[in-house]
This record gives sequence, C-alpha cells and structure tokens, in this order.
Amino acid sequence: MMSKALSRIYVGLVYLFLYAPIAVLIIFSFNSSKSRNVWTGFTFDWYLKLFNNETIISSLFNTLLVAAVSSVVATVIGTAAAVGIHAMNKNLRAAVVNVTYLPVINPEIVTGVSLMLLFVFVGVKLGFTTLIIAHITFNVPYVILNVIPKLRQMDSHLYEAAQDLGCDPAKAFFRVVIPEIMPGIITGFLMAFTYSIDDFVISYFTSGPSSQTLPITIFSMTRKKVSPEINALSAIIFVIVLVILILMNIKDSNIYRKRIKKEAERI
Repeated sequence: MMSKALSRIYVGLVYLFLYAPIAVLIIFSFNSSKSRNVWTGFTFDWYLKLFNNETIISSLFNTLLVAAVSSVVATVIGTAAAVGIHAMNKNLRAAVVNVTYLPVINPEIVTGVSLMLLFVFVGVKLGFTTLIIAHITFNVPYVILNVIPKLRQMDSHLYEAAQDLGCDPAKAFFRVVIPEIMPGIITGFLMAFTYSIDDFVISYFTSGPSSQTLPITIFSMTRKKVSPEINALSAIIFVIVLVILILMNIKDSNIYRKRIKKEAERI
C-alpha cells in the first residue's frame, strides 16, 4: 500500500511539473492586464484582440499551411522510401536506416544553417518555397522510421498472395500493403505535422520576410514583450489538441468494446 501511494504521488508530481506552466498560461490568458505576475481581473479581451491581430493570424496561417503541405509530401516520399529500404538486403538496409537516423539526431541549427547555405549557393531566394522544402527535408526521416517497423510486422506473403489472386503489382500494393502499414503512415504524418508546427530553428534560417511562421513571430516579440494574445492562442491550440485526443480515445475504446463483444458472441 505504501509503495502504491508513493508511486501515485510521484506520478502526480511529474504531471504537475508538466502541466503547471500550461495551466498558468491559460489562467493569465484571461487576465485583464498584460502583467504575468499580478491578477487584475477576468476578461475575454485578449481572445477578441487575437482574431484582429493580422500579424499573428497571418503567421498562424503560414505555419499551418507549411505544416500541412510539407507533412503530406514528406509522408508520400517517406512511405515510398520505406518500402524501397525494406526491399533491400539486410546489410544495405541497416546502413541506410542508420543514415536515416542522422538528420533526427543532428542538431537543428546545423540542419538549418546547412540548408540556408545550400539555397544561397544554388541561387534560390529565401521565402515560402525554401521554407516548405526545408520542412519536407527534416520530416521525411520521421515518416520513414515510423513506416519501416510496420513493414517488418507485415506478413511478407500477403503481397504475393494478392498477385496470385489476380492483382497487378500496383493494385496489390495499394489494396494490401498500404492498409497493412497505414497505422505507421498516419503516425509518421502526425509526427511530421507536429514537428513542422513546432519548428523554430530551421524555419528561422530558411524563411523569408514574407513567410514568417508563428514560432518566429513569437521570438520577435520576446525582444520587447510577448503579448497576452499569444497566451490566448496557445490556450486555444491546447484545448483543440486535448479535445482531439479525447475523441480519439473514445473512438478507440468503442472499437475495442465492439471487438470484445463480437468475440464473446462467437464463443
């Protein structure tokens, strides 16, 4: 009993440490003053001003657009690359996977500076295009590393069986292989989308004046003072993510219950 109590206290402290800053941010998004130390009253003004702030809204739009485009392209490229890597022999596959890990463990500042120098060297003007290319570049490894484990788990004979039953190679790939590795594809896409929204360092070196993302806009505000409108935006993003997670858990729980009920009826 004592060990269970201590473990619960420990877990509680960990979650308190993780979510206390977010709770403070949400609370002070309703503070009537710009102070982050003194509570002066409750208000929704910062949420109203947020939607009238063209700089923040434009940066948010750029962030979501870059994240969506780069994640979709990276998912297509990463999935195709994962299938190709999986088809290699053991030694070559291990070597390529190790090389794929390099961009993941490489410091972002090295990736950002190297991409900036590459764009300058080839004469490409820094802007929206270079920003998307940079995000695709660092997103592809995450997709590959999420899809490859699903390819390893898949029964290698399913693809051949589909061809024996009359499917051509393309149809067998899209109707058999893709559904089998779809969880890995979705996970890779979501990870790429999240990292793209969150990225600052690489975006800072590869974006132009007209393609500022939200992290860069917030960084520019820190030179003076971050507006409480950012607190309101962060609170909205947190609530949206929380609602999505709750809905996904409810959906997974319902699917699990239906599966258990069907198995019980068979018995």
